[in-house]
Amino acid sequence: MEKKDKVFADGLIFKRSENAPDWVIGKISVKVEDFVAFLNKNTKNGWVNLNVNQSQNGKIYIELDTWEKAQGSQSKPAKNDNDLPF
Repeated sequence: MEKKDKVFADGLIFKRSENAPDWVIGKISVKVEDFVAFLNKNTKNGWVNLNVNQSQNGKIYIELDTWEKAQGSQSKPAKNDNDLPF
């Protein structure tokens, strides 16, 4: 399997606040012009999927989800009641 380079989401910044209440996970800042260009460049079927990850040094970052279903793989076949063992 070929390892793909990380594609970071342009125009998005995630920040945690040490002084925020426990129920606040963080804030996302959007630089509109950069993020719109990123969305237009990476849209597939009207969607852009992003992952929120944590680096080894603890920094949170947002990355384009580049996972694609392998060609030729099929989804799970529908269950056929005639295949039941009883």
